Amino acid sequence: MTEQIRVLIADDDPLVRVGLSMVLGAAPEIVIVGEAGDGAEAVQLARSLRPDVVLMDVRMPRMDGLAATEALRRNGPKPAIVVLTTFDTDENLLGALRLGANGFLLKDIAPTEILDAVRRAATGESILAPAVVPRLIGYAVGRDRGGADGRRPRAAAALNRLTEREREVAEAVATGRSNAEISAELHMSVPTVKAYVSRLFDKLGCANRVQVAILIHEAR
Repeated sequence: MTEQIRVLIADDDPLVRVGLSMVLGAAPEIVIVGEAGDGAEAVQLARSLRPDVVLMDVRMPRMDGLAATEALRRNGPKPAIVVLTTFDTDENLLGALRLGANGFLLKDIAPTEILDAVRRAATGESILAPAVVPRLIGYAVGRDRGGADGRRPRAAAALNRLTEREREVAEAVATGRSNAEISAELHMSVPTVKAYVSRLFDKLGCANRVQVAILIHEAR
């Protein structure tokens, strides 16, 4: 029997919550354990229900998704947190990822992609949409353009600590490829890819794949 994935949905729009519940509920291994209409409720429910994955909207009343993500990462249970965003209007997306979110989903993606993202998040994998990675990096680097000269040498020095194989994995991660895609491209097993990614986080001091992507970009 497939192990169940417990999911909490946090969004202030009831229609979005219903839609996500219908999509995810169609998968036999996914169980919707709760729904929250704001960040404060999301934190409370996450601590009491202990979901494996939280789908977290950014813009919510009382407490937004950023504050809720920070609260859950500070103490209590450690679910995978996937940010729900329209991207163009969520200027704080990068902030959520830096606070420890595992990745993001665009609200208009296909149902199959939502299911795949939740399954990947439940295994500990970060979720990056390849089509949006360049825009995300551009936003991050553009926002911090003033310190670019100082960051480039630091980023290059960090990457120089990597082995050739680790650098190959880092470059693949920076494009938004999943562990399975990296496995096929570099002819490695998925568990080996996971081990390399974990090693990259440790060596580079990165909390997630987005930070790896930004580091790669800053070093160029």
